[in-house]
Amino acid sequence: MREKSNAHQDAQEKQPLPRPDLVILDRDGVINQDSSAYIKSRDEWIPIPGSLEAMAQLHHAGIKIGIATNQRGIALGLYDHQALEEMHEKMRILLAEHQGEIDMIAFCTADDPHHPDRKPNPGMLLSIIEALALPKESVIYFVGDKSSDVEAAQRATKESDYQVTPILVRTGNGLKSEKKMNDSSLLTYNDLASFVDALLLNRTIPSTEE
Repeated sequence: MREKSNAHQDAQEKQPLPRPDLVILDRDGVINQDSSAYIKSRDEWIPIPGSLEAMAQLHHAGIKIGIATNQRGIALGLYDHQALEEMHEKMRILLAEHQGEIDMIAFCTADDPHHPDRKPNPGMLLSIIEALALPKESVIYFVGDKSSDVEAAQRATKESDYQVTPILVRTGNGLKSEKKMNDSSLLTYNDLASFVDALLLNRTIPSTEE
């Protein structure tokens, strides 16, 4: 399977992947392992191999990092704001071990699908962009593992003067999302590390599994 995948990958036309000013990341399923039972505590927050190193690479390259994460579990009473803060403290500490930093974390605890900040609504993405005071011509990517992440990026573009390009990774719910969306035009990578490698090498060669 790997040989076939590489052959398909090598056959793709190599196109430049514009260097971003900002990369916004979904959290669960992109940075850390996800669970259908929700990530409810510091101990349950476990980074996906290579994700923190990839974030540190972005930071070292001078690229701003934002995180936009739905945290509906708080509205459901599964954990509280203190537990969420402890998870994010752990993430920052582990990232600091790789000399990485996060510029902004936005989260939405709402259970209401119409809440402007709850993905696929674009509120969190637009809040991050506004808070970081980016110029209109900025290159921005949003990396997620769900169709709602892709839609949030598309809506952010439609509802603002910014262009937010969606990136899908196959970790978390990514494989299911890829199959469901079946969109060959969507830039898709095996994980965050693969995307960052391609980004910093200035090429788009999304890996393909067959």
